[in-house]
This record gives sequence, C-alpha cells and structure tokens, in this order.
Amino acid sequence: MIALRTIVALAIAVGLVGHAQAQGLPRAAAPEQVGLSAERLKRLSSAMHSGVERGEIPGAVVLIARRGKVAYVESFGFRDREAHAPMKVDSIHRIASMTKPLTSLAAMLLVEEGRLSLADPVALHLPELKDVKVGVEKKDEVNKLEVLMLETPQRPMTVHDLLRHTSGFTYGFFGKSIVKDRYNEAKLFEPDQTSAQFIAKLATLPLQYHPGTTWEYGVSTDVLGRIVEVVSGLSLDRFIAERITKPLRMPDTAFWVEPDKQGRIAEPQVDPITGKRPTVPDRTRKPSFPSGGGGMVSTASDYARFSQFLLGGGTLDGVRLLSRKTVEYMTADHLAPGMRVNGFPIAVVDVRPESGGGFGLGFLVRVSAGRSPIPGSVGDYGWVGAWGTQFWVDPKEQMSVVLMMQSGSGTTRAKFWTLMRDLVYQAIVD
Repeated sequence: MIALRTIVALAIAVGLVGHAQAQGLPRAAAPEQVGLSAERLKRLSSAMHSGVERGEIPGAVVLIARRGKVAYVESFGFRDREAHAPMKVDSIHRIASMTKPLTSLAAMLLVEEGRLSLADPVALHLPELKDVKVGVEKKDEVNKLEVLMLETPQRPMTVHDLLRHTSGFTYGFFGKSIVKDRYNEAKLFEPDQTSAQFIAKLATLPLQYHPGTTWEYGVSTDVLGRIVEVVSGLSLDRFIAERITKPLRMPDTAFWVEPDKQGRIAEPQVDPITGKRPTVPDRTRKPSFPSGGGGMVSTASDYARFSQFLLGGGTLDGVRLLSRKTVEYMTADHLAPGMRVNGFPIAVVDVRPESGGGFGLGFLVRVSAGRSPIPGSVGDYGWVGAWGTQFWVDPKEQMSVVLMMQSGSGTTRAKFWTLMRDLVYQAIVD
C-alpha cells in the first residue's frame, strides 16, 4: 500500500497542475493562502487513506476550493480495486442524485427566459398527469386490512413542487406503503424506456401525498427533466450539454461516458459478504431515458466548477448563466413552516427543521447552525449521490467541497460524508 501511495502521489505531482489549469481552476500557492491549514488537512488525507487500507472504500477524490482557488485536491486508493487501477484526480464517477442540482439549474434557465414558471401546474406541460390521484391508506373494518383509497388532489401539483420535492411523488425504496409497493411493481426506471414512457407509467400511479403538504424525496426531478425537454424542444442530455456543461467547461459531466474516456470510470469494489460487485448503472452507452434525478457522471474538477459557478452567484470565468438573485432564491429554504418532512436518517442529508435542515430548489439548505451533528454555516447548501459522491457550498466561508467515490455500502457512505464535514471545517484556521 505504501508503494501505491507513492505512485499515486507522483501521478498527482506531475499531472495535477496541468489538469486543474485545463479546467480553469486557479490553484492556491498553499492552503494557508486561503485560510486553511496544510497540517490539519493531513488529517483528512490520513482518514481517506485509512478507509482504503481497511477496505471500507475502493478509492476517492477530494477537492476543496476557497476564495475562488483550489486549496486541496487529492486522489486516494483505487479507481478499480480488483483491476489494481489507481484512482486519479480525473477519474469519472456516477454522481446519481447529484444530477438533481444540474436538472434544477436547467429548469431555472427556462424560468429566467420566461418559458417556464414555477407557478405552472405540472399538467400544463405534461397533460398525462392531469388526472393523477392521491393514494390514502384506510383500514377496511371488515377485513381489518389497509386498503388504498384514491382522492382528488387538494390543489394542482406545480413546477415549484417538483423542484422542492413537495409534489406528492415518492421513490419506492424509502419506507413502506401501498403506494410505494406500486412504484416498485411498475419498474419505473427500466433502462430501455424513454422519458415519455416513464411519464406514461407514472401517470398510472397514485401520489403518496397531496401536493404541497409533505417533503418526500422521490422522482420529482425526473419529472422536471421531462418538462425541460417539452418546453425546450431538446432532450435533457442535449439541453444540459449545450446550456450548462459546455459553457461552464465541464467536459466530463454527461449522461454517458464516451468510448475514449471509459478507461477512467471509477467502480465500486467487490462486497466481501456477497463476493460480488454492487450492481451499478451502465454509463458506457447513451441512455434512451436521461434521468434528471440520477443519471449523470462527473469528475471532482467538473463538479467543483459547477459549485464555484453557484458560489459566484451564477457566473464563472466571465460566463453568466443565472442572475445572482436567482441563485439566492434557489438556495433559500422553500419549505413552509409546519410542512411535514420525511427526512433521511443520515445526518448529512437531514432535511427536518429540528435538525437544522431545509430544502431549496435542488439542494439541502442549512437553516440553523446548532441543531445538526455536522458542522457548517447557516446558508450552506449541497447534496449527495447514492454511490458515495458529495458536495456542498458554504457562501459564508467562500468555500466549496467535492467528494467523489463509488461505494456500495450505505453505512460506509454515511460515515465518510460526515467525516468530510468534520475534517474540512477543522482545517479552517483564519
């Protein structure tokens, strides 16, 4: 393992500056230049190396930017442990739900152009969903079983609801209910369907909640992605490529990996219990359904540019995509007081107000400094991805952080997401 560390360190030393400059990310001469301690950052490096050596994670890439400069970027372990391929800074990762902020940005570009409104009923753009009902479980007093009754929504679902996850849609794999069972039975995310076919399936299913009453993580952003397609006349992958990743110079962020880049894809390691790799989406071919909720890949450098774009108030390297006020609006808490929140048991993505969380238009937003067990600042925002990726932006500290890794263990992901928060903030010394 010592030899591997030496090889990886040499690769970083030789190639890192060139890669960062190619991405247009200025480097700090030393972490101290932007108020971080190089000595304290060694604790973060040590923790990541230890995770690799203990077999908890195959590898990872961590990038920290502050005051517009990259202060720390390092790769650890393996891009593919079983192939003995070392992780590199430019390794490509499946970012899963970190796709959602990019799809949310796509929708807000259309809002700024007057082609879409957050107040629009979803059915205005997707008439297939105009007759969707709400599933309410009630006990059959004769058979003493829970049965599903269908109710008309108390109000129409809006685009705003999709962006903040108050649409009534759900996923089938968080919790248990009759509606969620139906989501699972419908196989909503079959790989060979189109986005239109996805919506057609969804139209046959009831909502879990009345729109606007409950925050519930679910397929809302996938529906939003289809609205982007209908309004713009472009497929979601093409819209995001032309309007976001190309102007922001994020060349490795897409819904699939081109053949000449496929040797850079990071993989989860074999599960020692099952002896098999976790099943992950195949991103080596162009999908017929570009999932706006979880279908993209990216690199640490690319996603750092996206984070810096947000931190810059909608502009990066002279390219403005959004107004400062729109970014402020997206990263404010959009959950009404008293709204029911079905939060995650994982502290780093706990949306519940009692844990200091809120939710904006595509991001978790911190509304209180002291209620969460993880450090941060009021107003910081970010999200995570199901395979272990994480990012957050802290405007107060003028800082953004990106973690890229591919892990099949939920416990391990939660551990390293929390560890990242602890070890990044302890390194601030100004």
